[in-house]
Amino acid sequence: MDPTCPCRRRRVLHLDPRELVALAVSTTWAPPRARRSRVVHLGSPQARRRQPRPLRAHRRHCVIHLGPCERRRVVRLIPCELAAVAASSLAAVLRVVHLAPRELAASASSLRSVPTPAGLVSFGGIDVLRVAAMEELACLPKAHTLHSHPTPLHTSPMTPLLLLRLLCLLPLATAAAAAATLPADFAALLAAKTNLSDPTSALAAWDPHLSPSPCRWPHLLCSVPDAPAAVASLLLSNLSLAGDFPSPLCSLRSLSELDLSYNSLTGPLPPCLAELPSLRRLDLSGNAFSGEVPAAYGTGFPSLATLGFAGNELSGAFPGHLLNVTTLEELLLAYNPFAPSSLPPASFSALPRLRVLWLAGCGLVGEIPASVGSLKSLVNLDLSTNNLTGEIPATVRRLENAVQIELYSNHLTGRVPDGLGELKRLRFFDASMNRLTGEIPADLFLAPRLESLHIYQNDLSGRVPATLAQAAALADLRLFSNRLAGELPPEFGKNCPLEFLDLSDNRISGRIPAALCSAGKLEQVLILNNELVGPIPAALGQCRTLTRVRLPNNQLSGAVPPDMWGLPHLYLLELSGNRLSGTVGPAIAMATNLSQLLISDNRFTGSLPEQIGSLPALFELSAANNMFSGPLPASLAEASTLGRLDLRNNSLSGELPQGVRRWQKLTQLDLADNHLTGAIPSELGELPVLNSLDLSSNELTGDVPVQLENLKLSLFNLSNNRLAGALPPLFAGSMYRDSFVGNPALCRGPCPPSSSQSRASRRGLVGSVTSILAVAGVVLLLGVAWFCYTYRSQHNHGRSTAELSNGGGGSRPRWALTSFHKIEFDEEDILGCLEEDNVVGMGAAGKVYKAVVLGRGAGEDAITVAVKKLWGGSGGKGKAISAAAAKDSFDAEVATLGRIRHKNIVRLWCCFRRRDDCRLLVYEFMPNGSLGDLLHGGGKGVLDWPARHRIMAGAAEGLAYLHHDCVPPIVHRDVKSNNILLDADLGAKVADFGVARVIASDGPSAVSAIAGSCGYIAPEYSYTLRVTEKSDVYSFGVVMLELVTGKRPVAPELGDKDLVRWVHGGIERGGVDSVLDPRLAGKFRDDMVRALHIALLCTSSLPINRPSMRAVVKLLAEAAPTPPSPPPPAKAAEQKPLDV
Repeated sequence: MDPTCPCRRRRVLHLDPRELVALAVSTTWAPPRARRSRVVHLGSPQARRRQPRPLRAHRRHCVIHLGPCERRRVVRLIPCELAAVAASSLAAVLRVVHLAPRELAASASSLRSVPTPAGLVSFGGIDVLRVAAMEELACLPKAHTLHSHPTPLHTSPMTPLLLLRLLCLLPLATAAAAAATLPADFAALLAAKTNLSDPTSALAAWDPHLSPSPCRWPHLLCSVPDAPAAVASLLLSNLSLAGDFPSPLCSLRSLSELDLSYNSLTGPLPPCLAELPSLRRLDLSGNAFSGEVPAAYGTGFPSLATLGFAGNELSGAFPGHLLNVTTLEELLLAYNPFAPSSLPPASFSALPRLRVLWLAGCGLVGEIPASVGSLKSLVNLDLSTNNLTGEIPATVRRLENAVQIELYSNHLTGRVPDGLGELKRLRFFDASMNRLTGEIPADLFLAPRLESLHIYQNDLSGRVPATLAQAAALADLRLFSNRLAGELPPEFGKNCPLEFLDLSDNRISGRIPAALCSAGKLEQVLILNNELVGPIPAALGQCRTLTRVRLPNNQLSGAVPPDMWGLPHLYLLELSGNRLSGTVGPAIAMATNLSQLLISDNRFTGSLPEQIGSLPALFELSAANNMFSGPLPASLAEASTLGRLDLRNNSLSGELPQGVRRWQKLTQLDLADNHLTGAIPSELGELPVLNSLDLSSNELTGDVPVQLENLKLSLFNLSNNRLAGALPPLFAGSMYRDSFVGNPALCRGPCPPSSSQSRASRRGLVGSVTSILAVAGVVLLLGVAWFCYTYRSQHNHGRSTAELSNGGGGSRPRWALTSFHKIEFDEEDILGCLEEDNVVGMGAAGKVYKAVVLGRGAGEDAITVAVKKLWGGSGGKGKAISAAAAKDSFDAEVATLGRIRHKNIVRLWCCFRRRDDCRLLVYEFMPNGSLGDLLHGGGKGVLDWPARHRIMAGAAEGLAYLHHDCVPPIVHRDVKSNNILLDADLGAKVADFGVARVIASDGPSAVSAIAGSCGYIAPEYSYTLRVTEKSDVYSFGVVMLELVTGKRPVAPELGDKDLVRWVHGGIERGGVDSVLDPRLAGKFRDDMVRALHIALLCTSSLPINRPSMRAVVKLLAEAAPTPPSPPPPAKAAEQKPLDV
């Protein structure tokens, strides 16, 4: 090197177009004076094209020479992406460092080069970051070693030189620290990524090739933002991640926050988490972690402030050792199936910083420790949904910072403690669904910030305190289902922003306070089943914020305020069971959101307003048992949203409106006990979901429309009218005999001619054919005899084949038999039984016949089978489904049932198929019909609880077999009580796989058709259109609720709710006893309550919270009735129509 160019002043860079080289020198750092010049000056393009010349001293700048080549390039150096180390003296030994794509390497005897996956290289502890645009660089020859001497540097055109000065000088201390920490943390993240299933690709950006700066990866934060540093926060909540906990995360020693909540992680909790010294927040809630909480968690976590394991499947005893972590500020353990455990008396004495304690649904028993009062910093206390007993500790009045206290759904007794009104910050207090007694403390309503007070479903008594009128912040008051009495303070509502009021199911008397809506925020008023008197206040009728008003079953009188009929936001107005009078005013036209108008059992008069049919959201109109008169409003036919119409027992007259085909959502039509005239509209037969039709006790005339055969009716009553003519064939059977009584002009076969017609006929015959009969008598008799003989022969041989064929002459197509068991009958035996008298069920897929066939072997007894004839592509009188759909239903059922062998799955004997697309399935016959018929059919006797439990357990075992023992798993997709059949011993067998689908190994299959039946469909299906095993679990939970409550999943008595919501609402209002089937008279109350809890678990709104069917089988075994009752004697119930 030329000594005339001192090191401290300038250095030379030589770039060849096809090479990029970095020159590093010894590890001895240059003296301060060598750091003056850090700028490299590139010469003009003309200078670059000249031949390089010997190095010469330059006054201001270093000269850069580019060797000759076909193409010249200047490689741009991005700031902070290329670093070099300066020399220490003129005699330093130079080394050439080559850069290749995705790699930075250094070659020097005195320097140590360490390439990294991220393109990093370390020179003596100093990191050199990767070079941009490396993909454009070619592979370079080996490095050349140059010694300092005066020879010009360009003597070899292929010898590249680099500058010796630092282009981007990095601080040594920062670089050294980053080199030691950064690679390890981010290597741990990449390892954790590989251990997780990431179906949404939420961690796809965790790729060093895509993002060179790991601290900019999503869902994490570094200790120094935008700089190479350790990982401080890892926020992976709600990303659908699955798998076991990624143990590499335990090596992130600087981690202070780890949030993996609301994913699908499984397996045990890792003990290594307790060793993280800086961890302050750990949230693993909403996953499926199982096993016990490690004991190390009680002695580790030196800095932990937030610990969240809520909503998992942790088991074992309640982890009381976590209460030893004295640094805790939030402890979230709610909704884990811990074994029943009690809290030690001094549980909360060592947690001075605790602000949130969420232990709901943890299986806690025993009393609430008095030490809870020592939690001076506590803001939120939630011990709800446990089995805690005893009284509420008086020490809760010491929780001076408490904002929310949740103690609902336990077995707490005693009184509500005094002194809660002294809690200046208390906003929410809920002690509902317990066994509290006594009066409500008067000071409770004096808590200055109390917004919500829930003490419903207890045994409180006495009067509502007069201090209720002084509540300053009260917005939500729920005291229903107690024994409260007396009158409400007249000024109640005047001083508080009341929004929700529910005082139902008490003994409250007097008038409704007129000031309830003084603040103009009242939305819901529910005071049903009390002893209120007097009129509805006019001020309440002017409360335009009201959305829901329920005042049934009181003693209210007078007219309804005219403005109340037209409240614009009101969607439910229920006033039934009072003494209200007057008319329904025309202002109802303004009630554009009204969905349910329930005013039955009052004294309303006049005609129904014409505007009532124009309400755009009207779903239910129930005005039965009033004194309405006049015709039905013609506008009712325009109510396309109408689902239920009940106007029975009024004085309505006129004809049924025309155009009722618009009632496509109507499920119930009851116009019985009126004075309606005219014919029954044939359009009623076009209503697809109508299942209850009662037009009895009117003055209807004409015939019964044949279109009514298209309906699937559970209640059908046209009795006591003036109908005439022949009944449609479907209604001529014995099943519908009671539906037409009181119509003497109806006949079940071809009606005989009238007497006048007979006389005229006889006169015609005498006058015109006497001679013809004498001549042709013999021929006629012979013809009749031959016809009768031929007809009888054909009819006895296969009278059903005419029905099954497509008509016309010619030979019948042959049947193809697929048998799954040894059978002793053939198609002729089956076809001979397919008569209308043998129909035992009918549905959208076809008819079900009962067939008794004789065995072929000697001494073989007759066997009874059930034959399902699927609708063909052209038959069925309006019930036919498309040929493709029928074929799909047939193939699905045969393919599924043919390979199943289980005691709780209905047996498929065989199937017959014909080329003309007629299909028959032959099952074992279930003499006790379906569970739905036996439970809701109104027959003799009531199923006792042991029988119901056996049915639950049997059906659960059948579904568990489908879900867990079939390969691949099978989803039924239409679990309901009508698809659970009962044998002679009331053993349950799951039936009807007409819509079953096999889950592929890669996950649930998407479907386009509706899967399931109304009232049984899981809520997630409405927005995912996907069915899984958890969909079957939900439907089975509804069946369990049917057995526990004795109610149908959808019924008028449930109001606007399905059975699941009705049960939840009933428990809130009247406790669990209010929803149990009263026909069982409480004999098996505890057993029924246990089953109810399992049913509620199965019907959880989130699929992840529902148990598997295998778990349901285990839970039902644990909830078996004690003592067990002997099974009832086998008695075949009369077969009722099955829903197939």
